[in-house]
This record gives sequence, structure tokens and C-alpha cells, in this order.
Amino acid sequence: MGQKWIIDVIADLRTFADQNGLPLLANQLDVTSTVAQEELAAISEEALKSTRVEKGQSKPSFGDTRSGHRT
Repeated sequence: MGQKWIIDVIADLRTFADQNGLPLLANQLDVTSTVAQEELAAISEEALKSTRVEKGQSKPSFGDTRSGHRT
């Protein structure tokens, strides 16, 4: 994921908060990390759906499985 860096930055800030006696900030950064992960997952899922729609698919296509051969 090209946007995973933000999760790493939040984790670094969380570590800093822990190491410097900032428990409220550390807790808030836990919440922030969860929100960021959920939003990034939603963006990724939406991008996947858009790609399928552009290709005219509603789900992944593995070719013609009736003949036992993939196309």
C-alpha cells in the first residue's frame, strides 16, 4: 500500500508519547492509528471495486472453468 507510511509515522509518534510520559496522547494515537487503517482499507477496497467495474466484472474472473481450462 502506497499510503502505509502514515501508519508508520503514527506508530513512531505513539512510541515517542510512551517514552515521554504522555499516556493521553499515546491513547489518542492508538485511536488515530485505527481510524487511519480503516480509512486506508476502505480506499483500497473502493479502488479494487472501481477497477472491476472498469473491466466489467462484479468479482474476480478466473476464466472459463466449465471446460477445466482457464482463459
